[in-house]
Amino acid sequence: MINALGRRKTSVARVYIKPGKGKITVNQKDYKVYFPTMPLQFKVNQPFSITGSEKQYDVVATIEGGGITGQAEALRLGISRALVKISEENKPKLKAESLLTRDPRMVERKKPGQKKARKRFQFSKR
Repeated sequence: MINALGRRKTSVARVYIKPGKGKITVNQKDYKVYFPTMPLQFKVNQPFSITGSEKQYDVVATIEGGGITGQAEALRLGISRALVKISEENKPKLKAESLLTRDPRMVERKKPGQKKARKRFQFSKR
């Protein structure tokens, strides 16, 4: 069993991968129940389809923090890193699709004296 970590925004995905029949479990639920929409399911399956290893590995993942899209992308990064640990041949394929890149974009912090990070309070001339 190989483990890897994936992060996106404030989501953290711990991924445990082992040879199996292609079952993906996220927080004790099937991934199709946890990620109900097709684009999110596509993101989760992307590393397997690129490396041509669908239905070869079972994945157990625990995800915490963030929203559903950030969690799906964190899981994708975790699976990609685990596949590279399994076989170095997967690295160039995944890197070409930029699935091994940690997306550094985070929410900008709110500044004092302002309504949000960049939005100001309404200015009144009179």
